[in-house]
Amino acid sequence: MKWSGRRESGNVEDRRSISGGKVALGGGVIGIVVVLISMFMGNGDTTQLLEQVQQMQQQQGQTESVPLSAEDEKMGRFVKVVLADTEDAWHQIFKENGMTYEEPQLVLFRNSVQTACGGASSASGPFYCPGDKKVYMDLAFFEELQTRFGAKGGDFAIAYVIAHEVGHHVQTLLGTSAKMRQRQQGLSEADANKLSVALELQADFYAGLWAHYGQEKNQFLESGDIEEALSAAHAVGDDAIQKKMQGQVVPDSFTHGSSEQRMYWFKRGFESGDVSQGNTFAQMGLSL
Repeated sequence: MKWSGRRESGNVEDRRSISGGKVALGGGVIGIVVVLISMFMGNGDTTQLLEQVQQMQQQQGQTESVPLSAEDEKMGRFVKVVLADTEDAWHQIFKENGMTYEEPQLVLFRNSVQTACGGASSASGPFYCPGDKKVYMDLAFFEELQTRFGAKGGDFAIAYVIAHEVGHHVQTLLGTSAKMRQRQQGLSEADANKLSVALELQADFYAGLWAHYGQEKNQFLESGDIEEALSAAHAVGDDAIQKKMQGQVVPDSFTHGSSEQRMYWFKRGFESGDVSQGNTFAQMGLSL
């Protein structure tokens, strides 16, 4: 990805120099959530796991300052450029549809973080909190994604994840997320999960729209970038994770979509460049 020397967003809050603190376990939107892993392994009761994780985190003690390395600083600049690109893309898309885009903030952290949605640990993976309209990321997630779950890695894998989480911000602004949560009330777990999958696939579609914008403007795409994004999308498919963690796939428990679905919707956004083609709910026979 071409990013060096380009505009950096002013909406990145870097907390990586702060380590430690007391937090409770949070839930990632795209990451490998600790509670989900436990459930994949056949342990439906996560109460004890939650208590253990909270106790461990509460024993971490007081916060302390940790200096950032040169590589940390470089990655911080990269994240700022990617976020700036999402801002440019969504300002244009919203304007074309008679709306005004409200930019989110992105928080970089290590180990644990406090949010308006509660406390979270690095195990949550990158996630978006609608309560404060912020994206939260511990960049160590991407090493895990590559070494444990087989993604190719590369800077565009990180960019894809950022664009996906910003997609959840767009869903919050448009009211899609709130409608989905309301619609889930009273449904069975399997039916509620289908709505969750549709929401996540739409965020993948929105990430593809952002990539289309980069191609259209001849701004940041390089050879191999889309392949890196698709590799990351494949790695975080529910079926890929379940097969890796428990050796079998349980479709009714999917909350993010299969590898095939995630790659398809990213490609659809990238190839079409048309926000109106991203109604994943209707495509899955669902309604809000």
